[in-house]
Amino acid sequence: MKILVLTGAGLSAESGLPTFRGMGGLWNGLRVEDLATSDALARNPGLVLDFYNTRRQQIAKAHPNAAHVALARPQFATKHKVIVATQNIDDLHERAGSSKVSHIHGSIFEAKCNACWRSWSASYDLDPEDTCPHCDEPAVRPNIVLFGEAPKETRMIEQAIKKADLFVAIGTSGTVHPAADWVRQAKVSGVRTLEINTAKTIVSEFFDETLRGAASEVVPRWVASMIG
Repeated sequence: MKILVLTGAGLSAESGLPTFRGMGGLWNGLRVEDLATSDALARNPGLVLDFYNTRRQQIAKAHPNAAHVALARPQFATKHKVIVATQNIDDLHERAGSSKVSHIHGSIFEAKCNACWRSWSASYDLDPEDTCPHCDEPAVRPNIVLFGEAPKETRMIEQAIKKADLFVAIGTSGTVHPAADWVRQAKVSGVRTLEINTAKTIVSEFFDETLRGAASEVVPRWVASMIG
């Protein structure tokens, strides 16, 4: 069976990583949404980089939870062709053992240059004075998708949806596009759909099946049932 798994902020929240809403909506007295934009980066790069440096430090201290581990089980990938796509900018899927994870919103552990657009691994704090190792321009930023920017790898994921036998959304709110539209695309393509979440979302009605509860509890049971 070909399975496409989409994971969202609710999955990483169970590892202690707060979502934007979970951060109380503010960081150092500023609205988080006002920091996560290309305009904010241009106006005050030091402030925006400090915000993401803090996020990177939080993520580095977090650990994969039971849901991450279950999705990375070798038996699961052996019995089924599993593709994992995530809206999360952390590396918890990889640390749990998943390979070839598609990061729709990029990775906090990568940097890129706003001048030449090349990217590289960067697990260190970024500073406005940092220069690009490729073009030497001081235009370094986290390699993540800011509000208003286009998500990554969407064409590949949309093609994978059409070819999948099962589309599974775990811990996603159903409010962020284009991921919020993918369950509809799956339905049009005749793909079976499953939602795993703690509560009903605005797209729950489009799923063929829903499983309610914490991902760290529900996902391991579901994976075990798929392995047989």
